[in-house]
Amino acid sequence: MTASKAAIDNFYELVTGEEDARVCKDIPEEACKDQPTNFFAYLLANFLTKIGDELSSAKLILPWLLSALGAPATLTGFLVPIRESGALLPQLLVAAYIRQLPKRKGVWIAGSVLQAVAMFAMALVALTLTGAPAGWAVLGLLALFSLARGMCSVSAKDVLGKTVSKTRRGTLMGYSAAAAGLATLGIGFYIQLSAERFQTTGLFFALLAGAAGLWLLAAGVFVLVREQPGATEGGGNALTAAIASLGVLRTDSDFRRFVAARSMLLGIALAPPFYVMLAQQQTEGALSGLGLLIIANGLAGSISAPVWGRLGDRSSRLVMTFAAALAGLTGIVLWALLSLDVPLMHNAYTYAGFILVLTVAHGGVRLGRKVYLVDMATAATRATYIAVSNTVIGAAMLAGGVIGAIGDLFDVRSIILALALVTLVAAGYCARLREVSN
Repeated sequence: MTASKAAIDNFYELVTGEEDARVCKDIPEEACKDQPTNFFAYLLANFLTKIGDELSSAKLILPWLLSALGAPATLTGFLVPIRESGALLPQLLVAAYIRQLPKRKGVWIAGSVLQAVAMFAMALVALTLTGAPAGWAVLGLLALFSLARGMCSVSAKDVLGKTVSKTRRGTLMGYSAAAAGLATLGIGFYIQLSAERFQTTGLFFALLAGAAGLWLLAAGVFVLVREQPGATEGGGNALTAAIASLGVLRTDSDFRRFVAARSMLLGIALAPPFYVMLAQQQTEGALSGLGLLIIANGLAGSISAPVWGRLGDRSSRLVMTFAAALAGLTGIVLWALLSLDVPLMHNAYTYAGFILVLTVAHGGVRLGRKVYLVDMATAATRATYIAVSNTVIGAAMLAGGVIGAIGDLFDVRSIILALALVTLVAAGYCARLREVSN
């Protein structure tokens, strides 16, 4: 054993609390000796991509960019739908092809490189285009980015399952998420404190080009993963299976109500870009405001997840209800304060507070609906429920992008009010769902 291999094994034992780095539970025997190296390679790659996600967030960074470039509000409304549905629906299409490959880390590497290319091209858009052309270019590149992300999402699960033992995967994800969260907070504080040094287009070029560099670096790190060949049979087309299973919406009333509730709850996911647009408009585009929003977004996840988790174990239905009500009331309060022209609505800290509350609520809805689906399903129905709900919600998310058209007919605050009212209706609907947690 080389000195570097011994050092990696020792550090792995320290991080995981595992006395023997070669102990394996559900990965191929040939992969046991490589598990420490694979653990840290996967952790580092995941850490880099999570920071890249925050530097190019479709909820914070890209809405601010499009607003600064003068793109129509209609285009901003499609950022989150393209980002989310573009990453979901292609997964269903390419899953069968990826399943046919004995080794799948190459798919992840290719997807990461494509994400880097799309993001660097987006950085160039920030420097060279304005108005509607800039908006259309960003949406097109975001679609490419999301397709590549779908490739990574499908292949990553397979690679992780073959290279890192089951009892170590949660530790890996937890460490990478925590480290990325701290790094993102640091970036937010730096932007907030150093905003006067930056030009708007220069800052966004740096953020997006930096994200591109992180995905390239992540691809290089992922090369270090030592993957054993896996099974290639059983690669059915998940999209075909989902469409064939749509009949469950007609026959299973509980599941049908859950999908309806989840569709209405999309109002929360669609809202953040419009909060960001409003913040950019009301604070005259001060970049310190963007830094505050990044900080608020990072803090929200860390402070709310444990609380929502404990409540979700008691009643996931009530978690969805309370979180949706919180998001809806937040939007209505924001609309009311703007309508009254309250002076504090021109302060960047105000919008950071609203983003923090909205992100807390969004986290509750995400956790609640995941737990509700798992608790409602049985071992026999879980796969069908997930495939059908993801297919329906992916299509609904994409269709929800048209909400941005209201911004051209009225104004941004009208969009926020409309989404808030839909979310309140969703809260009432969730309260009437059958209790499944007990």
